[in-house]
Amino acid sequence: MSPIIHSLLDTDLYKFTMLQVVLHKFPQTHSVYHFRCRNLEDTVYPLVDILDDLNEQLDHLCNLKYKEDELQYLRKLRFIKSDFVDYLELFQLKRRFIHASIDEEGRLDIRIEGPMVQAMMFEIFVLAIVNELYFSRIKTDEVWAEGERRLQAKLELIQQYEKAQQPNDPPFLVSDFGTRRRYSFEWQKHVVAAFHNTVPNVFRGTSNVLLAKELNITPIGTMAHEFLQAFQALDVRLRDFQKAALETWVQEYRGDLGIALTDVVGMDAFLRDFDLYFAKLFDGLRHDSGDPYEWGDKAYAHYRKLKIDTKTKMLTFSDGLNLPKAWELHQYFKDRFQVSFGIGTNLTNDMGQTPLNIVLK
Repeated sequence: MSPIIHSLLDTDLYKFTMLQVVLHKFPQTHSVYHFRCRNLEDTVYPLVDILDDLNEQLDHLCNLKYKEDELQYLRKLRFIKSDFVDYLELFQLKRRFIHASIDEEGRLDIRIEGPMVQAMMFEIFVLAIVNELYFSRIKTDEVWAEGERRLQAKLELIQQYEKAQQPNDPPFLVSDFGTRRRYSFEWQKHVVAAFHNTVPNVFRGTSNVLLAKELNITPIGTMAHEFLQAFQALDVRLRDFQKAALETWVQEYRGDLGIALTDVVGMDAFLRDFDLYFAKLFDGLRHDSGDPYEWGDKAYAHYRKLKIDTKTKMLTFSDGLNLPKAWELHQYFKDRFQVSFGIGTNLTNDMGQTPLNIVLK
């Protein structure tokens, strides 16, 4: 069958930004990732049916290397260091670190184990492959047509929101965060291009580096949970793991990529570590679980306590969003913060079929 992943850039930007820190600061770290489908009861057929095709796709994935034009693209990103690109020039995913099989209960089992500098890069590719293999078996012209209808409705809705904006309102900003759960690469590219061409003042960019390169738009992303979680296992006091992670990030990026993820152990614990030093250094915070309104109000109170003007800070929301939810959050916070939204599944896999809720953690 045809390869699903054609380029090692077909992943999220934060994989590169996190890998660069791992390579520079703790390259010897070992990691393990397990696949899980959180909505097996909603699948049309058992995921184990794709196992043979999945292993074939993994064989292909592990033969890919970065092309010269891809490396040159990465070199132009100011936060990517030249020695890191030199490392990527030699990089190739090793097949021995990933195993796909059937577990004791007859379910699809995917396990990644090896050096973090290898293992962490499998995640987005594997999730995208599983999605595309699964949906390719139930793909019809009617499904694509329904996806197109929903896409056009989203674009029309954004245009209505644009008209509702007041002159002094901060911009309503939306980014594509949908690589890991997309219907297919072809569909994601179609959606991203449509947003970029139709609502350029709202569409901020995409987390997908290949699409950012091909469509000449901004790649979006900073850090994910796995970066902060890694510090729970490193040689730092457990109570200090968030401070250590944030400080390591600051030392690597010196003011770039300044959106911090807050929900590894909860917002209250995060804010105890997010003192005046970090609050001034980081451009803002990202919400990815829990009540977004309560979370944002806590962020506001914290910045106010530190006597920081919240209008200089960005709140990014990325937890299970659609456009109406994003707009409501924008309306609620627009007078206090700059606000942006990363929308995933609802942009790249809203086809009228139940999306897979899959993770590799």
